[in-house]
Amino acid sequence: MELKLNRPICFFDLETTGIDVARDRIVEISILKVFPNGNKESKTWLVNPTISIPPQSTEIHGITNEKVAGEPTFKELASQIYNMIKDSDLAGFNSDRFDIPLLAEELLRAEVDFDMKNRVAVDIQTIFHKKEERTLSAAYKFYCNASLENAHSAAADTNATYEILKAQLDRYEDLENDIKALAEYTTRKKSADFAGFIAFNNDGKEIFTFGKHKGALVDEVLEKEPGYFGWIQNADFPLYTKKVLTAIKLRKLTNKF
Repeated sequence: MELKLNRPICFFDLETTGIDVARDRIVEISILKVFPNGNKESKTWLVNPTISIPPQSTEIHGITNEKVAGEPTFKELASQIYNMIKDSDLAGFNSDRFDIPLLAEELLRAEVDFDMKNRVAVDIQTIFHKKEERTLSAAYKFYCNASLENAHSAAADTNATYEILKAQLDRYEDLENDIKALAEYTTRKKSADFAGFIAFNNDGKEIFTFGKHKGALVDEVLEKEPGYFGWIQNADFPLYTKKVLTAIKLRKLTNKF
């Protein structure tokens, strides 16, 4: 089943130096852009992460420090990558918890003001886990009846993810072929930031999910303890979390006038 699209959607996958969203870096990114008319555009970049790739990460994706030594840095590629995704919704495998947060960190680090305000995201892994609970390779075997060659290659994983979603729509009649509906279905927990440090309560208001102010309204904490904002901004939190917190603070200041 082909996707019903009102706007482009970019399937993407990252290979990285590790799994710490705030500290690790991208070493390969592959994007498959699917347009409403069915046309497709794809691009894969090797990226010099500017930090050493740990051996345990190389064992997974096969990308060595030597392989990326002469490649452009993410900052040098940021405008190309952003231009490809800026008009699109996003999709990936475990993308809500890892790929999108890490991509956002890299873009913000490169001074590209990325956010999710005017787009939605579909996490194909969530559909899979809700329906079958397996890995990407098993999902490809299950849904597409084929073995995934070159697993942990960004391009192979990206294309497999796209094919899996189409097969899932064929298999599950209750899945609506609509990107916004799929995004809602694949959203595990509604957070204001990607990392989940700031969530929404039942009234739709932002609350902290960690530390001494866990469960407290962000607005109230910032008013009662102004220094908490500065502590988060200077601590090792993801850039996107800091961006969201700054927006909340500015909104509060604006509402006073």
